[in-house]
Amino acid sequence: MARKGLWTLLLSLVLLVALVGCKDDSAAPTTGSKDGSSSDDKDPITITYFNAGSPGKDIKSTDTKIGKLLEEETGVTVQMEYLVGDINTKIGTMIASGQYPDLLVPDIAIDKVLEAEAFIPLNELMDEHAPNLKKLYEPYLKQMTADDGNIYFIPFNADQGYLPNPNIDQGAFFIQRGVLKEFGYPKIKTLDEYFDLIEKYAEKYPELDGNKTIGFTSLTYDWRFMGIENPPMHLAGYPNDGGVIVDMETHEANVYVDDEITKRYLKKLNEENAKGFYDKESFVQNYDEYLAKLSSGRVLGFFDYGWQVAQAENALKEAGNDDRRYIALPIVFDEDIKDQYIDPPAFVNNRGIGITTSAKDPVRIIKFLDHMAKEEIQRLFMWGIEGETYEVDENGRYYRTDEQIELTSNQEFKEEFGFQQFEYYWPRGNGVFSDGNAWEPRRQPEVAQASYTEGDLAILKEYDAQVFADLFAEPDERPWYPAWSAELEQGSPAQIFDQKKRDLQRKYYPELVLSEPSKFDAIWDEYVAEFNKLDVDAYEKFMTEVVKKRVEDAK
Repeated sequence: MARKGLWTLLLSLVLLVALVGCKDDSAAPTTGSKDGSSSDDKDPITITYFNAGSPGKDIKSTDTKIGKLLEEETGVTVQMEYLVGDINTKIGTMIASGQYPDLLVPDIAIDKVLEAEAFIPLNELMDEHAPNLKKLYEPYLKQMTADDGNIYFIPFNADQGYLPNPNIDQGAFFIQRGVLKEFGYPKIKTLDEYFDLIEKYAEKYPELDGNKTIGFTSLTYDWRFMGIENPPMHLAGYPNDGGVIVDMETHEANVYVDDEITKRYLKKLNEENAKGFYDKESFVQNYDEYLAKLSSGRVLGFFDYGWQVAQAENALKEAGNDDRRYIALPIVFDEDIKDQYIDPPAFVNNRGIGITTSAKDPVRIIKFLDHMAKEEIQRLFMWGIEGETYEVDENGRYYRTDEQIELTSNQEFKEEFGFQQFEYYWPRGNGVFSDGNAWEPRRQPEVAQASYTEGDLAILKEYDAQVFADLFAEPDERPWYPAWSAELEQGSPAQIFDQKKRDLQRKYYPELVLSEPSKFDAIWDEYVAEFNKLDVDAYEKFMTEVVKKRVEDAK
């Protein structure tokens, strides 16, 4: 009996070892753990991702062509979810529960996420597992580092050299092409020349297509108040640093809304209003009404940013009357001022994507982000697949055929291919690839020129330009740019000043522009007196410190 019992015990041990040795590996978890271990690089894994910065359809990445290619190369499928409803409510619910997706794009709620310590530090992960990510962001690692020495999120822009958008998408004074045509395509540079031309045309044509001609309008609605706030700094030869202009030598930041340049611009609008050439509805129209007015073809001029009026410009282009379309001009106050409308290479560090404390396999996730940072993958995100969404000529230059331009402009195709999901809100470069081609197709001159109408080519020829950016000066180097991306903590003296300043502007700008010219100076003095009650010195000191730190970090 003892021998039989011994054999039974031995047999049981053998069976146990066999069972352990034959365990199905497919049942093992593929998500790794927070202690630094990770699943194999190609094991199937699903990562959850929430994007609060852009509307979109919830989707699995593998339902797109780009996502399927990423899955084949990395084993990763991304379950993508997009914001529905209020961003603060959604992010607040995550914070209250302590439950987050693996990857989170919190957009304007990023401060709340950082305060809740919902992002894990990325320094060691990048050092050990993300050489491509580090290479892409190498010039900006100091700027990405928080005060405690950690990097918590990856911003969406890492410029790799300077290349302007051939079609102006930033600030400019826009004028109807028909106005320039009427007077023989004059070269105008100053604000006075700009308005003189508008006045002459409006007097000659008081109606356009059956509607009363509007000489000049301004966008002032909601946060888009920058449409009337920002022109003075551009007219004075500065780029869009927000509420300040920065001295190129001392790097001192100056709030300009009480300066002579602002007075000069508002007084000009006041004069145009008195003459009947300014749109009195500027301070009451909403954004949709403003776009509709531009699309009607009866507005001769306005200041704005190209990205903000693209809808109206597209409508005019589709209407087919080239004289009613607009052209962007680098207007300045005086002849000797060098325009600085085009953005210099910039790094905006107040938005990004982070790995959350809920992520089970940070190593695998950072490796996935690192794969995305490879130049060939960035090219896939931006340009797509050679022979399908772009071509390469004998000189190695990328271009798109007319059919490819139409295809890649189609929203349904963009969603199916994956452009919609992957061209932004992930680790991303910009500027110029190592082979000299533009990172973004829209910045490639060959692509821009291929989409030009006969009217585009005709007016460019009149001004001896190949693309519209040729009309503008190249930007000077500004390592702090843009100053407007400085974080103003809610309730901080800087944030309170900024809000009070905006309240004053909203109160006084309509009075200044629409008043009788004889009352302008008195209203201006009243406005400046009220402005001087604010703690502007503290705000300028704060912004100067931000600028100087960025300059130092960029060295």
